[in-house]
Amino acid sequence: MGPYTHDETADPELAHHPEVVLLPENTQQVAEIVKLANHHKLPIVPRGAGTGLSGGIVPKFGGIVISLERFDKIIEIDSENMFMTVEAGVITERVQEAANRAGFLYAGDPCSGHSSTIGGNVATNAGGNKVLKYGSTRRQVYGLEVVTAEGDIVFLGGKCMKDSTGYSLLNLIIGSEGTLGIITKVILKLQPLPSHRVDLLAIFPDRSSAMQAVPLILQKGIIPAALEFMDNRAVQCCEEYIGEKLPYRKDAYYLIVTLEGDDEGFLEGQMALIDEVCRDSGVIEILAADPRRIWRARRVFAEASRARSPVYSGEDLVVPLSALGVIIKFIVDRGEEYGVTIHCAGHAGDGNVHAHILKDSINDDNWRQILLALHDQIYKKVYSLGGKLSGEHGIGYKRVKLLEEFCHPVELKMMKAIKQCLDPNLILNPGKVLQF
Repeated sequence: MGPYTHDETADPELAHHPEVVLLPENTQQVAEIVKLANHHKLPIVPRGAGTGLSGGIVPKFGGIVISLERFDKIIEIDSENMFMTVEAGVITERVQEAANRAGFLYAGDPCSGHSSTIGGNVATNAGGNKVLKYGSTRRQVYGLEVVTAEGDIVFLGGKCMKDSTGYSLLNLIIGSEGTLGIITKVILKLQPLPSHRVDLLAIFPDRSSAMQAVPLILQKGIIPAALEFMDNRAVQCCEEYIGEKLPYRKDAYYLIVTLEGDDEGFLEGQMALIDEVCRDSGVIEILAADPRRIWRARRVFAEASRARSPVYSGEDLVVPLSALGVIIKFIVDRGEEYGVTIHCAGHAGDGNVHAHILKDSINDDNWRQILLALHDQIYKKVYSLGGKLSGEHGIGYKRVKLLEEFCHPVELKMMKAIKQCLDPNLILNPGKVLQF
C-alpha cells in the first residue's frame, strides 16, 4: 500500500496508511462502494495519480482509498461543439495530445501535466502555465459526473455555453478536493489550435527589475499564454537537476513569456512591445528561447528542489499582481533571517508564487519551529496584501490549520455548512480543507 499513503508532498509526517485500496472500473462500482461506506460511516479518500502537493489524497483517518486509475478512457471528442468528454483518471498530457491530433487545444497546462489526472486537476482547480490567457481548470470544465456522499450519481452542467439554472453546483464541486463528491467523468472545453507560438526568455540582473516588467507587459494590452518567473536560486537548482547549462545562470532572474495566436505579424508586434518594456526595466538580454530546454527547466522546479533537499515545504500563495515583488522580497528576507534556503518561481502573470523552503541539514525540532514561524509571518503578510493561502495546489491536509487561522469566520462557517449538508456523515476525504 506504500504508494497510496502519500502524494508528492515532501513531508513524511503527512503520510498515512489506508485499511484498503479499491480500484473500481466504472461509476456504478464507485457508487456502491460509497453507499456501503456511508452506511458504516467509513472514511473514503478519492485518489487520482497522487501528484498533489498539499496532502489532499492522504488517508489521514485510514479507511478506504478509491483509486480512479482505471478511469482512463477518452470517451468523445465533439468537434462540432468543441468539447471533449473524458474519464477522471485520464492523464492531462493525453488529453492535450488527443485535442492536438483533432486540431484543437486543451488549454489546461499544469506543470505536472505529464503525470496528473484530469480528475485531480478538477478537484483542486489546478492552474498551471496558461492561466493568464485561458484561465484555470474551472474555465475549461463544463460538465461533471459526480458520485455524492450518499452514493447517488448526478451529472452537473453539460455542453451549453451559458447556464443560470439555479445554484452553480458544478463550480461548487470544482476545487472541493474530493470533500463534496467523487468526480468520475468530465466535459472539457476545447479551443482552436493556434498556428503560431513564440517563447521568449528575458534575463534580468535582479528580482526588482524582473518584477517591474510584469505589470508593464500586461498594461500594453498583451495577454501572453504564459508569463513565468524563476529567481536565481531556482535557476541554478533546476540547471543542476536537468544537467544543462542555462543562460546567465550565476546571476540571472528569468521571465519566460509564451505568445500564441494565428496572426504571425501581430505576434511580432507583441514581441517588439515586450522587448521595449524589458529594456526599459533593465533587462540584460532577451532571447528567442528553445522551448524544450527552457520549459523543461521551469517544469522540474519541484523535482529539483526535492533533489536538493528531500524534505521541503512548498508554499503556493497568491497575491494581487502589484504585490508580487513585495511578497517575494519578504519571503526571501525571512529565509535569510532564519538561515534557511528558499527557492521562488511561479506564475508571474497571475501573482501565484511557489516558494520552496528547504530543510537541508536542519534538525527536525528546529525545522518545525522555523517552519511555524515562517508560515505565521509569510501568511500574515500575504493576507495584509490581499492575498490567499493557495493559488492552485489547494488546502488538502497540509494547510487545514492555516485556513482555519486566516479565513474569515463567516466564510469558514458557510463552507462548513455546505460540507455538512452534502456529506452529513463526514466520510468524504475527512481532515482535508476543513476541521470538524
